[in-house]
Amino acid sequence: MSLRQIILTPVLAVCLGLVLGCASNSAEPDAASSAPASNKSTYNKGEVSSAMADYFGVTAEAAGSAIERVFREFGRPNGYIYGSEGSVAIGVGLRYGKGTMQMASGSLTKVWWQGPSVGWDVGGNGSKVFTLVYNLQNPEQIFQRFPGVEGSAYLVAGMGVNYQRSNTITLAPIRTGVGVRLGANVGYLAYSRKRRLIPL
Repeated sequence: MSLRQIILTPVLAVCLGLVLGCASNSAEPDAASSAPASNKSTYNKGEVSSAMADYFGVTAEAAGSAIERVFREFGRPNGYIYGSEGSVAIGVGLRYGKGTMQMASGSLTKVWWQGPSVGWDVGGNGSKVFTLVYNLQNPEQIFQRFPGVEGSAYLVAGMGVNYQRSNTITLAPIRTGVGVRLGANVGYLAYSRKRRLIPL
């Protein structure tokens, strides 16, 4: 076994353990528990605040504060992803997660994500994640790599927010959990149909 495998194996095990541990304690937001077909194309701020408050277990006011800047910069999202993730950083970190994407039309898609992150912080955490999705015309478009937007990270109401972008599609992950870390936000996340151990 190479030195690289010796180092990566326990790191991957910790990440996956954090993801599975968060998932077992996560409740789906009410807005996504039943997903009837709809002709609507976007979510308004009240709908997003309510779904996010239900999922994170926070007040609607706190959820509204967290998304205020995102709505101001990008407007109404046409979907969101709710899920959980685990991340570990020792200089360069790894992040793994899984969740469900719900479009305003009512369609639901299972999603996995993984990727490296850059930041000189040390530690690990498990977090719930609620990601606003912008300009996604087809659910299949989520399955690609989304680089982080440098300098976009900020904290509000105890939640960490940053942006990811690929062409015209923008994602705004909002995280809460044990040790929300802003130091590791510039990497990328690759969204996939199945779990991948290698963050490509």
